[in-house]
Amino acid sequence: MSTASGRSAAIVSYRLGTADGVSVTAAQWVRAMRRLGMRVRTVAGDGRPDLLVRSLALGSTRPPRRAELAAVLDDVDLVVVDNLCSLPMNRAVGEAVAEHLRGRPALLRHHDLPWERPQYAGVTNWPPDDPSWRHVTINELARRALLARRGIAATTVHHGFAERPCPEQRDAVRRRLRVDRGPLVLQPTRAIARKGIDVGLALTAAVGGTYWLTGPAEDGYQAELGAVLAAGRVPVRRRLPFGVGMAGAYAACDAVVLPSSWEGFGLPLIEAALHRRPIAVGRFPVAAELAAFGFRWFDAHDPEPLRAWLADPDPGLLDHNEAIARDHFGIDALARRLEPLLPGAPRRREPQHLTA
Repeated sequence: MSTASGRSAAIVSYRLGTADGVSVTAAQWVRAMRRLGMRVRTVAGDGRPDLLVRSLALGSTRPPRRAELAAVLDDVDLVVVDNLCSLPMNRAVGEAVAEHLRGRPALLRHHDLPWERPQYAGVTNWPPDDPSWRHVTINELARRALLARRGIAATTVHHGFAERPCPEQRDAVRRRLRVDRGPLVLQPTRAIARKGIDVGLALTAAVGGTYWLTGPAEDGYQAELGAVLAAGRVPVRRRLPFGVGMAGAYAACDAVVLPSSWEGFGLPLIEAALHRRPIAVGRFPVAAELAAFGFRWFDAHDPEPLRAWLADPDPGLLDHNEAIARDHFGIDALARRLEPLLPGAPRRREPQHLTA
């Protein structure tokens, strides 16, 4: 029986229950922790969490009161603070949560850290720390930087996926998109500067395809996005049609592109493998860390190999990537990585790199 069986946890963040990366991977943790026998709830200021506390939202004009936090966090054995104490995007909210949790078991999971964003480069005393807490990063690069810059030892826990391919949705989604010929190239990201929209468009043009960007424009990128899309000179589709989820998007596409210059992880790297789609990848640092597991990806800046593969697909490449993703990045693998960090497990002093 798991050492965590019968225990309870709350996962708290600015926003949960939507399609953003923190929400998606928080749902992975919920599933893995429940598999270990824990009772889990989600708490956030926005989105569709189990418990909604508006003062936790990114745009909140006041921090949550102690009574608000006590009502949703004080009856659990463990609180997982999911990225809320990582970037100081609403520092007053993060400080209120950190102060409330001092002296009690908490896991602080960091998707992003201040030195990874130019606007927070001058912040040197964040994230917060406490002897009762454990820290988790989603890649080794961040774990090493957190130790070097803040003296905080952390554990790397890669994400775990429970993707369910839906190939039967392919034709219906393509009809909704009015794509009946040529490759459909999916970029399943938000539209912000570091996502390399121009590179994705150039690759799509080179393979003679239609470009599909599913995420919203954020961080003031709306005006620039319009100009970049207009200059791409390829057919463009935006957002997900009503009633279509990401499984349908992967089913409908012929290739995936993730041309980012920076990602904390890059969920499409694993999602594409599990949905059996080739992916062209940008040259961001964490991609090299994940490629070391043995994945075979195309270079987003060199479209010709992908164009040739699409003209004569090799299922062996898809078999290879899918097997690696299932072995190392499934929910069972995530549960095994999480178990040593949960209540009842022996405390380790040294930072760990927990992979399946």
